[in-house]
Amino acid sequence: AFKVTDIRKDAPHNAIALTIDDGPSPYYTPRVLDLLAKHDVHATFCLIGGQVPANEKLIRMMVEAGHEVANHTWTHPIAIARFARARIDREIDKTQQRITEITGRPPRLFRSPGGNWSKAVFDAVGRHGMIPIDWDNDPRDWSRPGTGHIIDTMSSGAAGDIVLCHDGGGDRSETVHAL
Repeated sequence: AFKVTDIRKDAPHNAIALTIDDGPSPYYTPRVLDLLAKHDVHATFCLIGGQVPANEKLIRMMVEAGHEVANHTWTHPIAIARFARARIDREIDKTQQRITEITGRPPRLFRSPGGNWSKAVFDAVGRHGMIPIDWDNDPRDWSRPGTGHIIDTMSSGAAGDIVLCHDGGGDRSETVHAL
């Protein structure tokens, strides 16, 4: 899925989807959640499974606030597209199980680390009944390009875009300020 309507057929024609990757972060995720609540915005949080056990309360807060939680693998392996089927399945299965235990429902969306896809990754996502999501608006906020750049890139998006941001994986202060 590259467009909002690929996921939500009933989405308003001018909707965009805000996706937030690589968390949860005990420091940045609460700030992002506060901002989203303040502006009545819902997002999709693509969670790294290895960070889930230490952040169960944050994940429950996400779901209770109406945000979607997606599977983003257990360890965020950028080379996942080159992995054998069994290793891809482990990355997805373990994350799926932990998120389901915490939220009471399995994630329906999956984002591959780095947007790296292969037939084996697509097949694994399909076996889990998930929708593979990508993005079409990437401010590369993970590289800390400056708050202005993040704002400008996100603002240049078009109706239907899926926007990629990050709350985990390093210093995300620029992203928080941009949001």
